Amino acid sequence: MTGFLFVSCFVGLLALVPLRKIMIIDYKLAYPSGTATAVLINGFHTPKGDKNAKKLVHGFLKFFSFSFLWAFFQWFYAGGDSCGFSQFPTFGLKAWKNSFYFDFSMTYLGAGMICPHLVNLSLLLGAVLSWGVMWPLIGGLKGEWFPATLPESSMKSLNGYKVFISIALILGDGLYNFLKILFFTARNIHAKVKNSNRKTSPDNQKQLPDDLHRNELFNRESIPIWVACAGCTFFSVISVIVIPQMFPELKWYYVVVAYILAPSLSFCNAYGAGLTDMNMAYNYGKVALFVLAALSGKENGVVAGLVGCGLIKSIVSISSDLMHDFKTGHLTLTSPRSMLLSQAIGTAIGCIVAPLTFFLFYKAFDLGNPDGEYKAPYALIYRNMAILGVQGFSALPQYCLQLCYGFFSFAIAANLLRDFTPKNIGKWIPLPMAMAVPFLVGAYFAIDMCAGSLAVFAWHKVNRKKASLMVPAVASGLICGDGLWLLPSSILAWFKLHIQKLLAKETMLQVYCTRRRNEFSSTQQQKLLVSHEFKIQLEDSPFFVPFRGFFFFFWGGGGCED
Repeated sequence: MTGFLFVSCFVGLLALVPLRKIMIIDYKLAYPSGTATAVLINGFHTPKGDKNAKKLVHGFLKFFSFSFLWAFFQWFYAGGDSCGFSQFPTFGLKAWKNSFYFDFSMTYLGAGMICPHLVNLSLLLGAVLSWGVMWPLIGGLKGEWFPATLPESSMKSLNGYKVFISIALILGDGLYNFLKILFFTARNIHAKVKNSNRKTSPDNQKQLPDDLHRNELFNRESIPIWVACAGCTFFSVISVIVIPQMFPELKWYYVVVAYILAPSLSFCNAYGAGLTDMNMAYNYGKVALFVLAALSGKENGVVAGLVGCGLIKSIVSISSDLMHDFKTGHLTLTSPRSMLLSQAIGTAIGCIVAPLTFFLFYKAFDLGNPDGEYKAPYALIYRNMAILGVQGFSALPQYCLQLCYGFFSFAIAANLLRDFTPKNIGKWIPLPMAMAVPFLVGAYFAIDMCAGSLAVFAWHKVNRKKASLMVPAVASGLICGDGLWLLPSSILAWFKLHIQKLLAKETMLQVYCTRRRNEFSSTQQQKLLVSHEFKIQLEDSPFFVPFRGFFFFFWGGGGCED
């Protein structure tokens, strides 16, 4: 995996380096994320910015500590997959069975604070539509639409509807935005070329002194073209040799075609990201997935499609990210060489750390289990996309194709309404891509995100100025604190140290008390057993589940002993 990441990521890193001047200076692309980062960095280097920076750091550290300690606290009350704060039946047991509950995840709460309200409301709409309406109705048709003997996890059962309907929403939204970005990219490039032919005076006469200084530094600290070309050629040749050895299902000539198309695809994606701030790399990867899955046949199609998708996505995505960094460097008077070197160092570290992190999760947790904590939903989605590319519509359960047509059309229609209706109406149209996520993951994810959005809304009502400054820092602290706890918890899980085992005496207590009830009938012993029976019933009640570890710790487990 590390070798695959090295050869694919570094090609993407070098593919657009020769075009950096055209993208940043000549076309003057905005790259909103890169520009926002530059504005934030420049703002720190002012007297007021220094004061605000201290507030941000203080807020980040405070909520980082809270999130980490909260995750540590929750670990003591995790009694299994259906126990603890992460499975608290907030809205009752009936709603909990349909995944409607608040799981006290600081990561999702922080993410909800960062995401726009429309994204979070779209998630909630998708959760209500799927887990509140569709899945209970389709599940009730077991035996009519699909065999009752099939397990729910089968692709021919209820799970098939969950996966393929969410894929239809994602593909509809992705295809629309993909074609939209291509259209605007082509139109903008045509206008730039047309205007450049009509120019009679240089742009330098119209530019501000600060812009001229930035352009001069950006051009002076140039990166030799031969370095980028030689690097791309070297890694491409290595890829053509190595990747088919790693994955024999993907033939070498498919890799050659992928690397021939990669620079042009990277340019299209980077240009579109500069205009709209949307990285469409995943959509380019999906196109490659379907094409390679169909061309490779039934035996090799699934693996070949997934590998080709990862290859194209990695190259195209990293090229776009580098252009964002170049834009940040251009506005902060940072050398392009240092930006490229920093990106290369970060990419190299990521190529090593990412596989290690994956295998840590893979060994420590039940990764990919639809009923577990780490569902990895997009792994299932992409695999079934590849199956769909190989087997065609025969992979779908009954009536699923008609539902997919409907949701695909809905995704296209929603985007058209957003683009062609007045802004005061279009801003309320839900986002199909966001709606698709809870279709597979569960409604709890949407509830967490909406809780974060509600916190931001309330904070803005109370103190808008402070909220605008502090929300990103607070949200980042919540996400990072909860994320950092994953490292010690995964290490403990790797060594098979779970709190359930530390509290295994609780189960032994129940067995022991049952045996003692059958053996003794004296009044004193019966009173003692009734006391422990009440304790056990209380611990097993839905409300008390999250507090069972705390309760057991302070009550003690030795009361039944003679």
